Amino acid sequence: MRISIAVLILCVMVSCGQEKKYHDAKPNIESITKSDKLADILLFQEELNAEFKNPESSPLPDRFRIDFESLEFFEPDTNYIVEAELVRTPEALPFSMPTTTGRESTEVVYGIAKFTLNGKDHKLEIYQSPELITQAEYEDYLFLPFTDNTNGEETYGGGRYLDLRIPKGNKIILNFNKAYNPYCAYNKKFSCPIVPKVNNLDTEIKVGVKAFEH
Repeated sequence: MRISIAVLILCVMVSCGQEKKYHDAKPNIESITKSDKLADILLFQEELNAEFKNPESSPLPDRFRIDFESLEFFEPDTNYIVEAELVRTPEALPFSMPTTTGRESTEVVYGIAKFTLNGKDHKLEIYQSPELITQAEYEDYLFLPFTDNTNGEETYGGGRYLDLRIPKGNKIILNFNKAYNPYCAYNKKFSCPIVPKVNNLDTEIKVGVKAFEH
């Protein structure tokens, strides 16, 4: 099981609970076999479905959770597991990230991930919460929200999130197969950080969780 189940930076039922899930990044993507990568993706899907079925952790209203069987996922594709260059930004100052309910989440740009995907060069900002790093279990937690060209059609219009952990070196693994929807995609009572415009990917990310159909 993942350490926790929340799928956003802010969490209260008015926010998204008070925990987050995150996944270990592998230190060397080339050392992992394709079967291992696929097994890891399928485990992520299995655990996410279990969280949505559990009344203690599910963001789904009861009327949807009672008959819930599975979220809809794209087919796993290991081409969307990329090793990015991580350019740390130690001088970055805290800023307020807007949310879907008007609240604000205080974040810091921990670094910039630079990588190539679908024949294009991309870069995304990776964020860290000054509040969370005071808690031992989240001291190495990083948050990567992004949008792409599937939003509003095959995926949630507001974009999706990735949970990351601080790597030891200057490389970080981005497994877009683990891209998930914020809780507000399932229940408007939740408060979700809005993806900054700078984190738009001009490509289609056809892996991870699809849009939720009621």
